[in-house]
Amino acid sequence: MPELPEVETIARGLAKRVTGDVIESVWLGKKKEPLKSPATAIAAALEGARIADVHRMGKHIIFDLESVARTPPSANGRVARALLPANGRKVKTPADNSVRPTPAQWIVHLGMTGSLRVCEPQSEIMKHTHAILTLSSGRELRFIDPRRFGRLSVSAEFAATGVEPLEIDLDRFVALFRGRKTPIKSALLNQNLLRGVGNIYADESLFRAGIRPRRRATSITLDQLAKLDASVKEVLREAITLGGSSVSDYVDADGNAGFFQLQHRVYGREGEPCLVCKTPIKRVLIAGRSSHYCPKCQK
Repeated sequence: MPELPEVETIARGLAKRVTGDVIESVWLGKKKEPLKSPATAIAAALEGARIADVHRMGKHIIFDLESVARTPPSANGRVARALLPANGRKVKTPADNSVRPTPAQWIVHLGMTGSLRVCEPQSEIMKHTHAILTLSSGRELRFIDPRRFGRLSVSAEFAATGVEPLEIDLDRFVALFRGRKTPIKSALLNQNLLRGVGNIYADESLFRAGIRPRRRATSITLDQLAKLDASVKEVLREAITLGGSSVSDYVDADGNAGFFQLQHRVYGREGEPCLVCKTPIKRVLIAGRSSHYCPKCQK
């Protein structure tokens, strides 16, 4: 599942490429799972709207929308719609436009295998494409998700749970985790505490902080929590710089893979020697999730 660095990378790429573009039309596939909001509500919010900004909130990509006067579709848009797959529909916007949120936001959660691609209209439409936005620039923004765990919705003002790990100060970080009886790995993955941290970056952060994933949060000292806070920020920033980790289906808005997987010190390295002490990396299950750690470097 794309985590904070991957979602941040995609959001930054989209912001550069589609900010200022106007959405001329919306096509949605017939599969119901990706639609968290009704199709008519999504179409009403998106069609005729200008993309004012694209940014990340937790693991969500947020498109800030501005209402503009509707214009006839471009020639490129008409060609693109002629090539749309049959298993979908061009959603009609209600005449009264009453379902358009003001101000509107389009919220995309990528789930496990979702991606957003900026494409030329003549490019092949990939299988498992669930949404196509025709843009006034002549390009298309496509949402593709083979496993259909991603979600599309619209909102007047979206609010995610938890605190941004790159913005939290040390006092609040300590307050979130100190005294909790759950394993520290489980606490790091709790999106009601920190938003955006997932399996990969929790493992990598705990390794750099020298803390075993099964340690109860209540047993971790203030000094160790301070080191963990610094490690989480360090790992996330490094991963963003390298475009995230491509260990499965993840690609950015241009279809390019990330490179942080080349810097993984424990994640996915079960049985391989620790890069610090040469002890074989171990893998354990915590609340059904794989966790990787060095039994010598982490206590």
